[in-house]
Parts: sequence; structure tokens; C-alpha cells
Amino acid sequence: MKANQFSRSLRLALTGAVLTCGATGAFADIRNYEFKLVEPTIKAGPDKTIAVRLVDKTKGKPVPDAVIFATRLDMAPDGMPEMATRLDPLPGTEPGTYQFKATFGMAGRWQLSLGAKVQGETGTVENKLVIQADQ
Repeated sequence: MKANQFSRSLRLALTGAVLTCGATGAFADIRNYEFKLVEPTIKAGPDKTIAVRLVDKTKGKPVPDAVIFATRLDMAPDGMPEMATRLDPLPGTEPGTYQFKATFGMAGRWQLSLGAKVQGETGTVENKLVIQADQ
């Protein structure tokens, strides 16, 4: 009788442990990821390269292989959101770094809006970064 009771208690304890571990083994929160500019200042003109790094804020490490599906570059910080420019993706130079080519038609503050999916996570990483374009 005691062996049967022990066996039942052991099964309940193991079931509880499995359920608890399953709950804590979930993926990170999508808010733990953010894009950061490699260089916040750039010279105005054609064919300029913008580099951003996608970082896991909890680990402080770059996140490779994200799928960037939304990009926009405009002058919204200077009150001109209609002044947008084309943004072309370029291959990254290192894991977790994403690059784009754009023309900065004038000096001022430009807003880079990005949307990305991180593998294994639900939700979308969305950031708006401000780049200063100087003469």
C-alpha cells in the first residue's frame, strides 16, 4: 500500500515539475529586442549606407537571421513625414547587423522605421530610430 501511495505521489510531483518547467521555458518577450543604430550621424547625399544592429536586451547580444519586412526612411522628426526616400537592403557585415542604402536629400533628422520578425518569437519588433544627416 505504501509503495502504491509513494508511486502516486511521485507521479504527481513529476507532473507538477514538468508543467512548471514548461511554463518557464517559454520564449522571451518580443519587447526584449530592439534595433540600435551603428552610427547615429551620416553625411547627406546619395547612396549612403545605414547600419543597424538587432539586440536582445536581456543578453546584450546581437540577433542574427531576423526577417525585416517593414522599412521606411522619412523626415518626420523635422515635421516633414511626406519627405520619404527609398531604402534598399544590403547584406550585413556581421551577424545581427542589417544594412540599407539610401539617399539623404537634405541635412536634418531622418526617421528610420523598422519592423522585423525574430525566429522562434511571436510578435513583431518595431522601432523608430533617428539619424542625423549633416552637410
